[in-house]
Amino acid sequence: MYRDTTCGELRLSDAGKKVKLSGWVQRIRKMGGMTFIDIRDRYGITQVVFSNEKDASLAEQANHLGREYVVMVEGTVEERSSKNENLPTGEIEVSATSIKILNRSEVPPFTIEDHTDGGDDLRMKYRYLDLRRPSVRSNLELRHKMAFEIRRYLDSNDFLEVETPILVKSTPEGARDFVVPSRMNPGEFYALPQSPQLFKQLLMVSGFDRYFQIAKCFRDEDLRADRQPEFTQIDCEMSFVEQEDVIEMFEGLVKHIFKYVKGIDFTEPFPRLTWAEAMERYGSDKPDIRFGMEFTDLTDEAKGHGFGVVDDSEITIGIAVPGCADYTRKQLDQLTDFVKRPQVGAKGLMWVKFEPDGSIKSSIGKFYDDDALRAMGEKAEAKAGDLLLLMSGETMKTRKQMCELRLEMGNRLGLRDKNVFAPLWVIDFPLFEWDDETQRYYAMHHPFTSPNPEDIPLLHSDTGKVRATAYDIVVNGTELGGGSIRIHDAELQDTMFELLGFTPERAKEQFGFLMEAFKYGAPPHGGLALGFDRFVSILAGLDTIRDVIAFPKNNSGRDVMNESPSPIDQVQLDELQIALAPKEQS
Repeated sequence: MYRDTTCGELRLSDAGKKVKLSGWVQRIRKMGGMTFIDIRDRYGITQVVFSNEKDASLAEQANHLGREYVVMVEGTVEERSSKNENLPTGEIEVSATSIKILNRSEVPPFTIEDHTDGGDDLRMKYRYLDLRRPSVRSNLELRHKMAFEIRRYLDSNDFLEVETPILVKSTPEGARDFVVPSRMNPGEFYALPQSPQLFKQLLMVSGFDRYFQIAKCFRDEDLRADRQPEFTQIDCEMSFVEQEDVIEMFEGLVKHIFKYVKGIDFTEPFPRLTWAEAMERYGSDKPDIRFGMEFTDLTDEAKGHGFGVVDDSEITIGIAVPGCADYTRKQLDQLTDFVKRPQVGAKGLMWVKFEPDGSIKSSIGKFYDDDALRAMGEKAEAKAGDLLLLMSGETMKTRKQMCELRLEMGNRLGLRDKNVFAPLWVIDFPLFEWDDETQRYYAMHHPFTSPNPEDIPLLHSDTGKVRATAYDIVVNGTELGGGSIRIHDAELQDTMFELLGFTPERAKEQFGFLMEAFKYGAPPHGGLALGFDRFVSILAGLDTIRDVIAFPKNNSGRDVMNESPSPIDQVQLDELQIALAPKEQS
């Protein structure tokens, strides 16, 4: 036995107890004839003391230890004379009677502490060392606890956990598939699932009326903070349900996890916004409602004053920023530079200061007198001391640009507190989105999303106005998850394929097995998938999902620790009957 006690469990009540500890050397401190060593394991840190007076040879051994050495120590628990209130074990120390080195360590490339000196790239290269840091380890412990509690909640509501295949048929709608060649079927490929969508619908046809899975999913897409090429979602499906049933069930799950993890009790139903309302008020289908600064349409008030930029635009939007009339010209220029960044894409920014003394200053005072500016301010509910920011242009682009500016102002004013949570549902999404490049409609969610029953007559006559029976749950400006009621009627599904540009032959090639299954009595069904990585990161107060994943990829989709992806042997390529095209010369 290497240990009978962990490094996080000893307390003052254990004084006098003989113990055996094993772990990593976190820190070594020498004071006079004493050597103090902090030993760390997954459970915490314990201080061990070696005394020249008690055992000079043992103290000498301790003096030759290095950081991250793996050691086993035996000794007696004693009360510390200088207590550390920041450690759960800070009232005690172990007076060592023996020490054994289990393994030596090279000096690590960064400090194994919460506030490390290692940058992201270095920590990802040595991820197995990064995982020793308590802050990172606690994220994975939170992930573990949430997974167990989610399973308990869903099990108590009669859901069955069913695993679905990882090697599936490629159905290239949406993000790109990761493809896997088949050696036994030369020239043919599997795909890794972007979600278990088709299989969970087949389980509904099979009579498993409540399914869930904490499922691995794969998408070959450009990455950012909240995306990885492989990610995990809480995937769920229910039969004999309407939209309200699904929302009620999974709002209950989200509330339960918030109470379990954070002690936050959401007693009221989550607010709901239609997609159209969310875009008009916030310029986003995943709005952050922790703070105000909602959009005001000032098109009518702004036009007709001889300002061509405004007069030639579809829309003018304003937001009232509280208490910022004292912004300097330098600060306002910084905001203008912000909206001109390629990530935002605006051509410029207009501003109006409503000074506390009632006077008005503006970048567009040449075109608008004080009465006109005051009228815009009143409509936007700007008060004395506030700053009105305005943007003009094409409707959807301007809304999205103003959304970025609103979030930036929320950050600058400290209004996006990670300890405040504001969930909501966004409903009534468009069923289709038009792509100018290919001149056709695409499914905003996927081809199996049911149209709003009220809009079915519009499918052919006014396709772009058809609403989906779809819903997203949003927390603090992040889409936590989403789902829809599915089409279970074969005739309506054929219509959907037709509107999406599928020939009957192509629809059968891509989705024939599902269409065949629907001939045998498909129940009404719908579901939802929550991003598990995102859920954990939101509750952990993180900006990226990388630190809730044990071994993540970087923004280029590479694992810099195990150096993947990497070339494979020619022998393997020959077995798969794959020839690589020559690399283009740069």
